[in-house]
Amino acid sequence: MKKLIGLIPLFVASATFTSNSSANPPTKLDIGTAREIYDGSLYPDKAVRTYQNTDKIFPTRVIKAGRKPSPLPLSDKQLTSLTFTSEGKKYDLPDYVALNRVVGLLVLKNGKIAYEHYDFGLKPDTRWMSMSVAKSFVSTLVGAAIKDGYITSVDDPVVKYLPQLAGSAYQNVSIKDVLMMASGVKWNETYTDPGSDRRKLLELQIASNQKGGIFDILKTLPKASEPGKNFNYSTGETVLIGEIVQAATKMHLADYLSKKVWIPAGMQADAYWWLDSPNGHEVGGSGILAVMRDFARFGQFILNGAEVNGKKIVSDNWLAEATTAKPISGVTGKNGYGYQWWTMKPEAGKVHEQAFMGRGIHGQYLYINPEENVVVVALSARSKPTGRNTIDDLDFLAAVVEKLKNQD
Repeated sequence: MKKLIGLIPLFVASATFTSNSSANPPTKLDIGTAREIYDGSLYPDKAVRTYQNTDKIFPTRVIKAGRKPSPLPLSDKQLTSLTFTSEGKKYDLPDYVALNRVVGLLVLKNGKIAYEHYDFGLKPDTRWMSMSVAKSFVSTLVGAAIKDGYITSVDDPVVKYLPQLAGSAYQNVSIKDVLMMASGVKWNETYTDPGSDRRKLLELQIASNQKGGIFDILKTLPKASEPGKNFNYSTGETVLIGEIVQAATKMHLADYLSKKVWIPAGMQADAYWWLDSPNGHEVGGSGILAVMRDFARFGQFILNGAEVNGKKIVSDNWLAEATTAKPISGVTGKNGYGYQWWTMKPEAGKVHEQAFMGRGIHGQYLYINPEENVVVVALSARSKPTGRNTIDDLDFLAAVVEKLKNQD
């Protein structure tokens, strides 16, 4: 049975919910709206309350966990202190947590917890929004669908699985093109611009009255360039990937993720996934809410080759393909891009040479470094969708990896 969280009207500035407990009297929970999240207009306390309660803003479907959580033992060598330099300034662990508004930080070394910290009221059983880190989960489901024979190849055309896009700008686009964010279809991802394509997608979620309504947007988008050449970050395209997986498997994304990853990998708690409408389709580009240790378990699962008890969940060579940079133009900064995973350019530093990560707005990330066998999860409540990290996350992560390496 699928559990749906009731849709809450979003046209007001904020919403108040009543929480009941047998041990405590009813309390009022004052959280913000979806528009306020993307506008970056929430004050700190309200942001923290909102980001852990987005299942009260959108309808969701449960990603069911099994009954046998996989162990996350403590490492004998704990990361108790850290000092590092970023852009000429010296920082330590408390600086990073405070200045970058990190509510949860967990570091795994060799599959064991070397550091775990909760702040701003977050607790081990609190589910937190992943935002675009969910894109990397969707990528993994494509690899699983190929392994299971539901999808033949990433070279398949999008319209093979979604014929409703025939005649649109996606007519000659392959699944691979979309995975690389290089479809050649025009898209404006600006989160704070109410007129952007990303905000049009959000408004569809807010209206929450049309299953698969994303196609109303995708069918009208113009072509900007030839497929497979130019990178253009688009949440709409990850939603599209999710629709392909759902069409191919004939399963809800949450159910397929539960079957292929959440239960086999031993997640400790059910998670939630935003829907486009009550009992509708999962929003593939964002919206998985999980506890921090389960995000870490997913990272360790990927680090282990997406394999559980000797059984690989994804197709052969999938992770090698998905987590290496593709020859596309337009990926700026220190990152490259694979199949819904951010990769590292040489300027990111040698320590990150083989690393890759999933990233989400407001400071969420899942960092995986296979060379050093390190996984880092950060959950954050930054004031704006992007551009509000006081300390460069990659500088911090480099320091963490180096410190753990020196402790070996």
